[in-house]
Amino acid sequence: MKKMAMFLIATMCVCVLSVSVFAADPIKIGVYEPMTGAMAAGGEQTWEGIQLAHEMRGEVLGRPIEVVLVDNKSEKVEAANAMARLIDKEKVVAVVGSYGSSLSLAGGPLAMKAGIPVMGCSPTNPLVTKDNPYYFRACFIDPFQGEVMARFAFNELGAKTAAIVQDVAQDYSVGLASFFRKAFIEFTGDENSIVAMTSFQSGDSDFTAQLTNVIAKNPDVIFMPSYYQDMAQFAIQAKQLGVTATLLGGDAIEAPELITVGGDAAEGIRFSTHYSAEAAEREASKVFAEAYQKKYNKVPNAFAALGYDAYMLIVDAIEAGNSAEPQMIRDTLASFKEHEAVTGLLTFDENGDPIKSAVILGVEGGQFKYIATVDPK
Repeated sequence: MKKMAMFLIATMCVCVLSVSVFAADPIKIGVYEPMTGAMAAGGEQTWEGIQLAHEMRGEVLGRPIEVVLVDNKSEKVEAANAMARLIDKEKVVAVVGSYGSSLSLAGGPLAMKAGIPVMGCSPTNPLVTKDNPYYFRACFIDPFQGEVMARFAFNELGAKTAAIVQDVAQDYSVGLASFFRKAFIEFTGDENSIVAMTSFQSGDSDFTAQLTNVIAKNPDVIFMPSYYQDMAQFAIQAKQLGVTATLLGGDAIEAPELITVGGDAAEGIRFSTHYSAEAAEREASKVFAEAYQKKYNKVPNAFAALGYDAYMLIVDAIEAGNSAEPQMIRDTLASFKEHEAVTGLLTFDENGDPIKSAVILGVEGGQFKYIATVDPK
C-alpha cells in the first residue's frame, strides 16, 4: 500500500487533503516536499507530520483547511515549478517546505515575489531566509548546528583533530562543513586541528579516495554533513577499511535508511537533530508523540515533528491574526515570541529563524538513541 501511495503521488504530483464537513470556502495551504528522488525519505517523513497536524486541526476561523501537496522530486528546477504551481494555480495563502536547503532556495524567490509566506520545516542553510522576509523556518540553522557538533566532538568525545567530508553538490553540506570547521578550530585553539578536508558529489558510491586521504591523517572524528544514503555507504566502506574515528553528521542523516542500509557500520554514528521523542517534556511534544504513535505505529522522528510544527505555526498565525490573508499571516508569524511548538519554544529573529535548542542522537543497537540536548548560548 505504501509503494502504491508513493506511485500515485509521483504520477499525479498533486495530493489534496481537505475537510468537507464545512460549508465555508476552504483556506488552502500548500506543501512542496520531495516525495520522489534522492530525498524522498525526508519528504515522506515530513509529510507524515503534516498529515497528522491537518487531521488534528483541519479548520480555523470557522473555515476548512485544504492542504495541497506538490512533489518537488528532489530537484531544484522541480522545486521552483512546484512553488509556482501552488501560488499561480492552487492559489494557496501560505506554503510549508521544503526538506533540503537547495530545494527551499529554489522555491523561495517565487514566494517572496508573490508575497506568500513560507514556513520551512528543515532547510537549515542560512541563505534560505536571508533577505527574504516571507520565508520562515521551524528548524535551527547551520551555524548553530555546526557549532553544536564541534562542541560535542571537543567536549564530549575529547576530539583534538577532525576530518571533514563534504558534498559539493549540496548547499546544505558545504555550508554546514564550513560552520563546523570554524567552530572546531575555535574550540581547539589550533588552526591545524582540521587535518583533512575532502569532497564528493551526491550519488557517488565509491568513497575510496576520500577515505584514503582521511585515514592517512588519523583524525579523532570524521564530520560528514551529508544526506542519509551517502552516510550509510560511507560508513560501510569506512568499516571495511578499519576506520576507528567516530563518524559525525548533521540532521539530514536522520532516516531509517541510515540504519537499514548501513547496518552494523552505522553503529556509533552521532548527529545533531531537532527533536527526540525520548526527550519530549513539553505538553505539545507529548500530545504529538502519542498521536503520531497511534496513527503510524512507530516513534516519530525530527522531520515528522518539524512538518507538524510548520503546519501548526501557519494555522496559529491565521488564528492569532484573525485573517487568512498572506501578508497578515507573514506579519503575525514574525511577531511570535516563545511560541509553543513540538520541537521547543520558538522565537523568530529578524531573519525568520527560530532561536531554539538542538538534540544529539546516536545509533546504538540498531536504533536512534537520545544522547543530549544542547541549548543556544
